[in-house]
Amino acid sequence: MRFRIFVLAALIASSALSSCDADSTGENDSSPLLPASPTTEILLPSTSSPNSPTWWRPSAGLTWQWQIGDNDIDTSIEAEVYDIDLYVDQAIIDELHVKGRKVICYISVGSWEDWRPDKDQFPAEVLGKEYEGWQGEKWLDIRRIDLLAPIMLARLDLCQAKGFDAIEPDNMEVWTNDTGFPLTYDDQLKFALWLADEAHKRGLAIGQKNASDQVKDLVNVYDFAITEDYFYYNEADAMIPYIEANKPVFAAEYTDLPGDFAKFCEQAKQLNFSAILKHRGLDAWIQTCP
Repeated sequence: MRFRIFVLAALIASSALSSCDADSTGENDSSPLLPASPTTEILLPSTSSPNSPTWWRPSAGLTWQWQIGDNDIDTSIEAEVYDIDLYVDQAIIDELHVKGRKVICYISVGSWEDWRPDKDQFPAEVLGKEYEGWQGEKWLDIRRIDLLAPIMLARLDLCQAKGFDAIEPDNMEVWTNDTGFPLTYDDQLKFALWLADEAHKRGLAIGQKNASDQVKDLVNVYDFAITEDYFYYNEADAMIPYIEANKPVFAAEYTDLPGDFAKFCEQAKQLNFSAILKHRGLDAWIQTCP
């Protein structure tokens, strides 16, 4: 929910990921191999093991609702997929499942939030600069997977225990931001691959959140994408590889920017993106394309 556009001076080349074939329903027959980044010291186990659990493989074109801003979740919205916060009441998740909805578990993986119940578990050394524009948040040093792993894995475990179908890893786009740490493209890629592997091991799908420069490295690993203001900033084309792989692009535009949502909807239809208009605070209000 924090998307910004940054000019990148250069992109660090990374290893190509092996591709997965998709069946007629848009579900992959096998999971991709996860190569280690050139700077990786932690070995990333492959999710392609025949003993790996299965997880939801969504197809392009699904409708969705995104409500993070409060706990009073409106379950009456006609949407095939709901994206809601990890800490909502169990009854909400159960109700959505009874209605046949798939439910995505929202967590922030790149920022510390001072209102979370596990906030005191973050070591001071992984806390960076204040997250500009978002009170109570600080950037995380995603290089320190050794220190972040116990916290992030506990969150993934809770997503799994509550019956969520997938993960939204918010703020995974960090290396282009002023975090206070000298993060690189490869640092972010390593973290993203680690998150995907851990989600898949728990039978959870996972979506790429923004980070358009890493599509080429993640599209064969991640199960869908979530974008913010990509039509407004003319970045939507960067996510086309997900559609080509028959994986959804859940695209949100916000009312606080002066874009033409009707025009965005026309573009979304041409691209087969799942576009919605939301308030920046991600309350229950939603406008869908006609």
